Amino acid sequence: MRDVLAELLDLLRLERIEQNLFRGQSQDLGWGAIFGGQVLGQALSAAAQTVPEGRQVHSLQGYFMRQGDAHRPVVYEVDPIRDGHSFTTRRVVAIQGGHAIFSLSCSFQLEEAGLSHQNLMPEVPGPEGLPSELELAHRFADRIPTMLREKALADRPIEIRPVQHLNLLNPVPGPARRQLWYRAKEKLPDDPAVHRYLLAYASDFNFLVTAMLPHGVSWLTPGMQVSSLDHTMWFHRPFRMDEWLLYDMESPSASGARGLVLGRFYNQEGTLVASVAQEGLMRDRRE
Repeated sequence: MRDVLAELLDLLRLERIEQNLFRGQSQDLGWGAIFGGQVLGQALSAAAQTVPEGRQVHSLQGYFMRQGDAHRPVVYEVDPIRDGHSFTTRRVVAIQGGHAIFSLSCSFQLEEAGLSHQNLMPEVPGPEGLPSELELAHRFADRIPTMLREKALADRPIEIRPVQHLNLLNPVPGPARRQLWYRAKEKLPDDPAVHRYLLAYASDFNFLVTAMLPHGVSWLTPGMQVSSLDHTMWFHRPFRMDEWLLYDMESPSASGARGLVLGRFYNQEGTLVASVAQEGLMRDRRE
């Protein structure tokens, strides 16, 4: 039986081919194009491998510039902009076929004590007893488009349990807010960098869908052109990706063929561990 989590970790660890130069393989999740979370997670992994020991990423901002080919590797070039006393800054460019497809700026910090406050976690059902996305996919397997069915029904390295079930094949208008529980399906290494670039990878799942909820469409709706434009994350407190995290998402605005989504990750104790923001293309080409 395939160990899909081990395969994902290998995908994100990368191959070092020269100082500040890395190569990552690609995965096809059924779309032919590279999943945005892949280049985001790999770029962060590349940056983290050039940072002095003891510093963890606290913020990042990435821009998706070209669609990547899921059947070809990606080269990551890291620019070591600055190593300060407390902070380290890196810039990463992802290159495929001689063209930049993604750029990332990120900042790392030594652990430091300070003032602390946070928003409260919303009151939602816990993950226990909720069906996973994979279980829901098997229930409606006959309705999944043939080209997507094999990938949709395949084992997944990260288990996702929606609090509110959303039918992407037949969406109906609703509030621009939803919550899902995320957890890696097996125990992970203790290295905090692994948990952070794995969360960066996973944070792109289900995100832009939230901005389409009020309009009763999804990325599977014929005539909708949907893709990520940028992605920003802030890491607030330590966490583990092999323990349940609640992803609370809301979209405050959509206009100009773009949708904005904000997200927060909480652990089961209600601690806010990371925040996310993304603007994505939502171009309606329906007649």
